[in-house]
Amino acid sequence: MNTMRRLRVYADTSVFGGCFDEEFAEASRTFFDQVRSARFILVTSPIVEAEMEAAPSDVQNLFRHTLESAEVVDVSEEALRLHTAYLEAGIVSPQSATDALHVALATVSACTLIVSWNFRHIVHFEKIPLYNAANVLNGFEKIAIYSPREVLEYEDQDL
Repeated sequence: MNTMRRLRVYADTSVFGGCFDEEFAEASRTFFDQVRSARFILVTSPIVEAEMEAAPSDVQNLFRHTLESAEVVDVSEEALRLHTAYLEAGIVSPQSATDALHVALATVSACTLIVSWNFRHIVHFEKIPLYNAANVLNGFEKIAIYSPREVLEYEDQDL
């Protein structure tokens, strides 16, 4: 592993489920391998935990196992205020409010980035600048938003 600092990365529910999806399994599993090898500090939340209740048992088991080495951040008033700012800005509709809460939790807990397979409400070229504009307007840093595939370290990668 290279000597770069460990990044705080918030993984939403889709990344855990991605380990068992043919399209996303390789990148999702590699992401969690890199979490275990200390490339990333995994951050999660009670929101992910609550969403796990409806997930298949293999996804729940992965989450429980991974939770042992993850940092779980609280749903703070600060995160709820930022979440409300996202909704008031129309970044997502009220039906997708939980997706915005994931971004707010990652931002407020000073994560470097959030990873997700949610290309409709989180990892979307039109939404990312809107989330970051709301972050700056509300006194927070911008956050990088990527799919797991985009943050992996590859053996032949030149940095």
